[in-house]
Amino acid sequence: MKLFAESSAVLAWLLGEAAERQVREALAGAELVVASDLLILECERVLIRGVTLREIKEGQAADLRARLHHTASAWHLWRIDPDVIERARQPFPEEPVRTLDALHLATALAARSAVPGIALLSLDDRIRRVASQLGFQVHP
Repeated sequence: MKLFAESSAVLAWLLGEAAERQVREALAGAELVVASDLLILECERVLIRGVTLREIKEGQAADLRARLHHTASAWHLWRIDPDVIERARQPFPEEPVRTLDALHLATALAARSAVPGIALLSLDDRIRRVASQLGFQVHP
């Protein structure tokens, strides 16, 4: 299976949330994982926010950051380029779509043009609905 990983799923895995096992299994079972470089930025910001709000200790955040970067080093990170931005500016089958979600969806569409049959890994209900309407198989 080939997967486009979206940040809601990766954050659940990284932070040990309820769906962690499902996401971990999907990522481990994928022959290829593609993600927007936005995903790394979002995960980093969540860790910074957690430390700032004293929800995560600095040492724990450093460990989580290392885990993220180690795992993501095996993934293909898709750059947000002008084509992705242009697609994100256009309507999606179901609106409203938030800006960062539009960037993830637009990147997934770009990835699908290079990797036919790629599925989308997300826990966000809105992204899952729109991705399904765009013809993606959605996991978990």
